[in-house]
Amino acid sequence: MSDTVLVTGAASGMGRTVVERLAGAGWRVLALDRSAEALDALAAEVGPAVVPLVADVVDRAAVTAAVDGLVAGHRLTAVVNCAGIYPPTRLDDYSEDVYRRVFDVNVLGTLNVTAAAVPHLRAAGGGAVVNFASVDAFAVSPGQLLYSASKAAVLSITKSLAIELAPDAIVVNAVAPGWVDTPGNAATGRMAAAAATIPLGRVARPDEIAVWVQRLVEPGYVTGETVVIAGGAAMR
Repeated sequence: MSDTVLVTGAASGMGRTVVERLAGAGWRVLALDRSAEALDALAAEVGPAVVPLVADVVDRAAVTAAVDGLVAGHRLTAVVNCAGIYPPTRLDDYSEDVYRRVFDVNVLGTLNVTAAAVPHLRAAGGGAVVNFASVDAFAVSPGQLLYSASKAAVLSITKSLAIELAPDAIVVNAVAPGWVDTPGNAATGRMAAAAATIPLGRVARPDEIAVWVQRLVEPGYVTGETVVIAGGAAMR
C-alpha cells in the first residue's frame, strides 16, 4: 500500500503544479479534474504516479464514487483542494448563475471533496487537508466581488473543519496565494500592473505556492491556519 494524495483542479494552473511537485516527491497522486483529455496528457507527461480521476467537484455522489474506487488498496493521507474559478464580478453585473457557479465550485466543491476523502483519511489513521483560499479573502480586489466572498468562506470552512476533524488526527489548513504566474492569470493581461503593487515587486512562481502545499500535506501540529503567500500584498 502506498500513500496517496488527492488533488483537485489537477489538469491546469496551480493544481497541475501541485501534482507535478507531489508526484516528484514520491506521492501517488489522484488527479481530479473534469477533462479526461487534459488528465491523460498530464499523466503521460508526469508518469505513472499520476492516476487520472474524472469528476466535477460540484457532484458529491460522483466524486465519492470515483474516490472510493481509486483509493482501494492504497492509503489516502492527504487532500489538496485546488479547483476554483474566478470570473470578474461587480454589484452592477453579477448574476445569480455566476454566483451559484462560483460558490458551487469554490465552496461546495471543497466540502464535497473533503467529505468524500475523510472516511479514507480516518481509515489511514489521520492525514491532512489543504484548501486553496486567496489573498482576496483578506484584501479584496476591485471587480472580484463573488470570488473574494467565496474565498473568505473557504477560510471559515478551513477553521471549522480543523476543529471538527481534530479528534481523527486530521489537520486542515489553507494557502492564500496572491498573483501567480499561471496561464489563467496571464490571460487577464493584468499581471504586470499587479506586480507593480506588490511589495516584493513581482508575482509568484507557481512552485513557490506548491512548496507550501507540500509542507502542509504532512500532518503536524499546525491546523486551522492559512498561509498567505502574496509577496506582502495583503499588507497594502
